[in-house]
Amino acid sequence: MTGVLELDTVTRVHGAAATEVTALREVTFAAYAGELVAVMGPSGSGKSTLLTLAGGLDSPTSGAVRVEGTDLAALGQKGRAAMRRTSIGYVFQDFNLIPALTAVENVALPRELDGAGSRTARKAALAALEEVGIGELARRFPDEMSGGQQQRIAIARAIVGERRLILADEPTGALDSETGEDILRLIRARCDAGAAGVLVTHEARHAAWADRVVFLRDGVIVDEAGSDRPDALLEQAR
Repeated sequence: MTGVLELDTVTRVHGAAATEVTALREVTFAAYAGELVAVMGPSGSGKSTLLTLAGGLDSPTSGAVRVEGTDLAALGQKGRAAMRRTSIGYVFQDFNLIPALTAVENVALPRELDGAGSRTARKAALAALEEVGIGELARRFPDEMSGGQQQRIAIARAIVGERRLILADEPTGALDSETGEDILRLIRARCDAGAAGVLVTHEARHAAWADRVVFLRDGVIVDEAGSDRPDALLEQAR
C-alpha cells in the first residue's frame, strides 16, 4: 500500500564540521489516506524537521520525501510551492495569516496563486470557512478575531481545494483546551474524509485523536503504537 506521504531513509543535517547537527537520521515513515498520525518527542527530537521536509519547506540531506508518489526534490522550488498550493495543507502553530487580508482572502490566496479565477477561489474559500464553522466571519480581518478563530482560518486555508495531505505543527499550542479540541476535531474530520494527516504534538491527550503515534528521539523513530498508548510512549522516553 502506497502512502500519501512517504519518507524513505531520510537524513537531515544542519551546519557543517564543528557546528553539524543531525536533526533526522535515516527516518522511514508513511501516512496513508484516511489516517491521522501523531508525531511526539522531546524538544529537539526532530518533529518539526520531519514536518518541514514533508511539506517541501526544506530538503533532506539524503533519502527521499514523496507525496502521492512524487519525489519532492525532483520538483524544484517552484514545483514544491505549486504542490503546497494544491495537495499539501500546512497548519502552523503561529497561524501565518496575512493581516491585511480578510479571512476569505487569506483562504482564497493559495487557489488564486495557483491560477484559479477570483470568483472560483472565493467560492472555495467560503466553503472551507463554512466547514470550519466561521463562515459568518469571512469579511473580518485576523486582528478582529480570537486566537481560536484565527486558527480556524489557518485550517480552512490548509484544506481549501482537494488537499490530500494535512500537516499540523502544534496547532493547539496557543489555544485554550476547549478550542484546541475543536481544532483537532476539524483535522480528524478531514482525515476521515480521505486525507492523510500528520500532527506534531507534545501532549498525549492530543495524540489520542490519531490512529497511530510515532515517537522521535534524537532524530530517530524509537517507537510506534496505536493512539491508546501515547502516555506509555512518553514514559518510555523519560
